[in-house]
Amino acid sequence: MENRTYRRTLGVALAGGMLGVALLTGCGAGESGYNSSEKRADGPQGTSGGGQVVPAPAPGVEDDASQKAEDRPEKPVAPDYLSTFALDVDTASYGYARRKLDDGELPGAQTVRPEEFVNSFRQGYRRPAGNGFSVTVDGARTGEGSGAGGWSLVRVGLATRVADEDGERPPAALTFVVDISGSMAGTGRLDLVKKSLSILTDELRDDDSVSLVTFSDKAKTLVPMTRLRDHRGKIRDAVDSMEPTDSTNVEAGVRRGYEEAVAGHRAGASNRVVLLSDALANTGETDADAILERIDDARREYGITLFGVGVGSDYGDALMERLTDRGDGHTTYIGDETQARKVFVDQLPAHIELRARDAKAQVAFDPKNVKQFKLIGYENRKVADDDFRNDSVDGGEVGPGHTVTALYAVRLRDGAAGHVATATVRWLDPKTRAPHERSGTVETGAIDGSLWGDDGNKRLQVAAVAAYFAEDLRGGALPDQPGLGELSTRAEALAAGTEDSSVRKLATAIAQADRLRGDDRGPGGGGEQEGEMG
Repeated sequence: MENRTYRRTLGVALAGGMLGVALLTGCGAGESGYNSSEKRADGPQGTSGGGQVVPAPAPGVEDDASQKAEDRPEKPVAPDYLSTFALDVDTASYGYARRKLDDGELPGAQTVRPEEFVNSFRQGYRRPAGNGFSVTVDGARTGEGSGAGGWSLVRVGLATRVADEDGERPPAALTFVVDISGSMAGTGRLDLVKKSLSILTDELRDDDSVSLVTFSDKAKTLVPMTRLRDHRGKIRDAVDSMEPTDSTNVEAGVRRGYEEAVAGHRAGASNRVVLLSDALANTGETDADAILERIDDARREYGITLFGVGVGSDYGDALMERLTDRGDGHTTYIGDETQARKVFVDQLPAHIELRARDAKAQVAFDPKNVKQFKLIGYENRKVADDDFRNDSVDGGEVGPGHTVTALYAVRLRDGAAGHVATATVRWLDPKTRAPHERSGTVETGAIDGSLWGDDGNKRLQVAAVAAYFAEDLRGGALPDQPGLGELSTRAEALAAGTEDSSVRKLATAIAQADRLRGDDRGPGGGGEQEGEMG
């Protein structure tokens, strides 16, 4: 089967309702989009006429993170059985969906990205001792009594080491680019941004530097790059002075922000632009590629990353995501002060530095045991299999304490036993840009338990509920997918079992969606055709 490469282009991000259609038609054999060994060329087990390769560590043994790819043995795997994607730590899609549901509206299908729903929840993965990743692969059967030949959910979990307890980190040079256009006047927009920046000013250190840029129809520098030290009052006064006015020229704001970030660049520091906006560009250059083209040289030469913080009930999700993707960063969404504190107090100060640049994952399924598989989400993060070790191809940036989860719907063959998949993560050291890899494997015995069993993994169940919820919101249907009513009940039980407030909020969101839709659909199901449902 021909492997289709998905580039993260603005056209994909703005595809609207076509996202749900692409779920069913991309990268597949015939109409189903599932991968299968029936499509591979005849030859030795695990080989194919075009010979893609993946690392072949000993079963259950992780590769040393410092071992280079070219020094390890390689095992041919049929291209149809490889799945490659850039890592994604974004959570904006889930935050925005919650905001819309709180407002009594269903989120648009084009704004729903399942991976961002899943990555909004703790997964409890073990952490690595060093600066790389740990790799955890597990799963469970999704249907009651599925057995051999039935469907399972396989979870690939990647985690980085948390920030040091003593708080040691490189100094930060942060350029805040704040949207003060008229559309930011509503509650939960500029007022929330101002509170957030005031909170962060107290959390940053004396040796950190801050610059403040505002934009509406034009951009203006309120504070050039300044060491905090005795200047916190100056920063707060500048923040307090911001008032909404005029139109939204995102291009002017981003361009001025990067000019300030380059001018105030600090060697050895974590240099970052933080864009706070509803991203409803209506003046100047509104195309993400054109905007980022102007600052691409600065990004590459100075290593400046872009962190997007979305606000507002009307929010330009596609533009913000595209900007941060091209800017080697990630996005989040804040809808209230609680979320703002989580981002600006709990996350940003600790995550200013990076653990990995251009991180990608590749999962190789064993054709002997796996009949069909589907990666849930990551449509606009897909990477060509051949580009897994091409370090000029952009991946994802990951900070301390982050986890990345990829869920696969996997259908085993009748009588399947033994190896199911090998998952490998590749990343570049943020300082030296040296490549590193680490792998993990999973066997049939590790995914034989029932997903919803009383003794099941609660965190895996939370991830499954989040993924199924997202699929429902965007009009998709996975094998054995429960309806919203059942998902709401399961989420309530998980909230009680985990005593996790974030799971309680998930249960509330599902119940809201169920009421809005009046959904009484039963479980979904997979087709009989073989291939990858992309």
